[in-house]
Amino acid sequence: MASTAQQAQQTDPQPKRTAILEAALDRFAELGVNGVAVPDIARRAQVGTGTIYRYFENKEALVNVLFQEEKVRFGNYLSETAVNHDAPREQFNDYWRRMIGFAREYPKAFRFLELQDHLPYLDEESRELEREVLRRLASPTRSLQQQGVFRNDIRAEIIMATVWGAFVNLMKAERAGYFELSDKDITDARDACWRMCTP
Repeated sequence: MASTAQQAQQTDPQPKRTAILEAALDRFAELGVNGVAVPDIARRAQVGTGTIYRYFENKEALVNVLFQEEKVRFGNYLSETAVNHDAPREQFNDYWRRMIGFAREYPKAFRFLELQDHLPYLDEESRELEREVLRRLASPTRSLQQQGVFRNDIRAEIIMATVWGAFVNLMKAERAGYFELSDKDITDARDACWRMCTP
């Protein structure tokens, strides 16, 4: 009987491309984009270095494809796992739960997307995708401002970035071993962010 990995390979029309992207995600999440050379990705993917260039023009093209695929995964995760709530507080709690869910379920993708050195090599397609995801996330914030739930003295984008920044740094501190987050810690952080957003 075939293993799950073998079954995936049998149904994947481009298993080498998939292996390259998975290897790149592993290495980039661990060392950052600038700390990884193409031969290192090839070794991790168990392909020749030349094979990578058959799928991707260069390392920058590989990074952009990976960024786009993972950003779409992130956007879809936040949308697909959403639950419709009438109460604004429940909407916020659900958003926080989805962020935690993505970081826990896809830790390498989360780390890769949160690297601070993306800007120099992202192409226009990647940047537009990033803007589109941000627009989707800013829309509920604006709606809550219009309802008078969220404070209006701060732009929606700033509120969203502040909540996201707090969340990202919480996850980074746990990963770095500064502390282990309990369910109560995660809830307390969520509640603190809610208080920051509200008048």
